Amino acid sequence: MPRPVGFWTAVALVMGNMIGSGVFLLPASLAPYGGISLGGWALSTAGSILLALVFARLARFNPAAGGPYAYTRQAYGDLAGFLVAWGYWISIWCANAAIAVAFVGYLDPFVPSVVHNPPAAALLALATMWLLVAVNIRGVATAGRVQVVTTALKVLPLVLIGIAGLLTLDPSHFAVSPEGPRGLARGVTATATLTLWAFLGLECATIPAGNIRDAERTIPRATIVGTVLTAAIYIVSTVGVMGVLGPAVLSQSTAPFADAARVLFGGRAADIVAIGAAISCFGALNGWILVVGQVPLAAANDGLFPSAFGRLSSRGTPAIGMIIAGVLTTGLIAMNYARGLVDLFTFVILLATLSTLVPYAFCSLAGFMLQRRDARMRMSGGAIAIAALAFVYSMWAIGGAGADVVYWGFLLLMSGLPVYAWIARS
Repeated sequence: MPRPVGFWTAVALVMGNMIGSGVFLLPASLAPYGGISLGGWALSTAGSILLALVFARLARFNPAAGGPYAYTRQAYGDLAGFLVAWGYWISIWCANAAIAVAFVGYLDPFVPSVVHNPPAAALLALATMWLLVAVNIRGVATAGRVQVVTTALKVLPLVLIGIAGLLTLDPSHFAVSPEGPRGLARGVTATATLTLWAFLGLECATIPAGNIRDAERTIPRATIVGTVLTAAIYIVSTVGVMGVLGPAVLSQSTAPFADAARVLFGGRAADIVAIGAAISCFGALNGWILVVGQVPLAAANDGLFPSAFGRLSSRGTPAIGMIIAGVLTTGLIAMNYARGLVDLFTFVILLATLSTLVPYAFCSLAGFMLQRRDARMRMSGGAIAIAALAFVYSMWAIGGAGADVVYWGFLLLMSGLPVYAWIARS
């Protein structure tokens, strides 16, 4: 099969999957911390770049399809690989339900009668999700083109408002209260915990490796470039918004970028930001639907997932895997709207997010295991330091999710054991 994904499409996959709906609300969450939030951004950015370097190194030596799953299986064996694939796969189709719902929510200024009618909103979310499933079934090249366009469109409002905010920035909005070293450390930790979620998805270029041209060079470069560019956009845009809106106003805002746009450019600009947020969700949903078929495809090809997930359509896409994930996502959306289980739904999404952090911890140390088998993987002093720091950051991020989420996340991983036993037996 031809490999249709080039460098910039791979970068768009990384950036598009990282930049979702969360960044449009992040300034409000950071408002109470003022200037301390800059320290949090620095910490989470540094940790994410470390992880990007880890994935880049692994992809350079073995650009295997499946990304985190493939590297975990190579380093630790079938069981560890299966558990990572299982948790990661569940996390993606759960997150897709949340992204589809968020997409509909951002359409409120344009079709409020639909957004505030639960059955109609659910149908619109499902229609959007299945439309993008069809796009991805049509082929990776088609999905890649959608990803490039939506990434460009979602970045524009973030960058424009961020730069405009920096030009009119009020330094008093970043005042730091004198709390002493311990208070400062707590503030940096709290803001780093808030911002680290925005970096999930940095590994996405490693997953469809079989569809990427010159994967040994393209994947490492795309992973690092995508992560660095996304970090720069995050910091510029959130600092710009915080520079325009005071902490008291910002902390009460439900649409920080729209409120900042209204102050900077007038009321019509707020509608443009709402469109940008909706496009952001649409692009992220497209990228994650592409990934949700690739991870079980790689595992099925290794005999660690049901064989149906390994079947390719005439266009070379894992159509059955994407349809199965779409059906599960449909169930979650229906449960959220029909039963009103908002708190449960939110918890499921947080649980799903944790399941993407576990592969980071596995992959951080995969190089130590692989270098015993392949002389090319021998690690220099710098590579050892990067891997060790990336592991520490991954463990800290998992701990930051909270005891309840870690507890249920462990049960989620263990729930896959019967599936593994059944597949291994057959």
